[in-house]
Amino acid sequence: MMEKDIIGAACMDYFVSQKEAKIIVTSSIPEKSHIPVSYLFRSYEEMPELEKTALKLCKGKILELGGGVGSHALELQKSGLDVTLLDSSALCCEIALKRGVAKVVHEKLENFSDHNFDTILLLMNGIGISGTLNGLDVFLEKSKKMLNQGGQIIFDSCDILYMFENEDGSVSIDLNAKYYGEVVYTMSHKKSKGNPFPWLFISADMIKAMAEQRGYKFEILYQEEEGMYLARLTL
Repeated sequence: MMEKDIIGAACMDYFVSQKEAKIIVTSSIPEKSHIPVSYLFRSYEEMPELEKTALKLCKGKILELGGGVGSHALELQKSGLDVTLLDSSALCCEIALKRGVAKVVHEKLENFSDHNFDTILLLMNGIGISGTLNGLDVFLEKSKKMLNQGGQIIFDSCDILYMFENEDGSVSIDLNAKYYGEVVYTMSHKKSKGNPFPWLFISADMIKAMAEQRGYKFEILYQEEEGMYLARLTL
């Protein structure tokens, strides 16, 4: 099945026309939302405090996974840092280059083999690219080979357990089913609809346990309401 680049197409429409557009998001959890495309082009001043904190903590040679159109990479470059943007969207990579990102790689993470990074950065729940708990396992092992000794992974995610809460405070989840943070997303823009894909929301407790089993140290750097947090894994 050929993958449709929904985000890339929406971003290119906005980049060329400067007219606001929306990416419609539906998922396997009872929630339908949209992403204003202009938000993906945000300036540093428009970024939430969580993202500003993450950027300030980046160091050395940086790899931004799922860097999109380059908003974070451009800010890191302004600070004189060496950053490589990796994204599977050809159109997003094209835009990032046109916006001035110096190092852009159009590739899927599983096919990317560069190493010697000091920081791996994943924002906007970029660690969700793992898709499942098994996928996160694979990512944590792969990252060990990509990071220098003492390297760090900086990421944000969200514990979405609150979405399953009842009015009395109890939680309705099937303990025999897959992990509740394993979500299936579908995105659409204009008349084009993408293929469903897995996306992972991971609780801090869960990733802490998984990461420590693989030799990482886990620490929370910033926390927001409704389970949103910024964290760091270090080797």
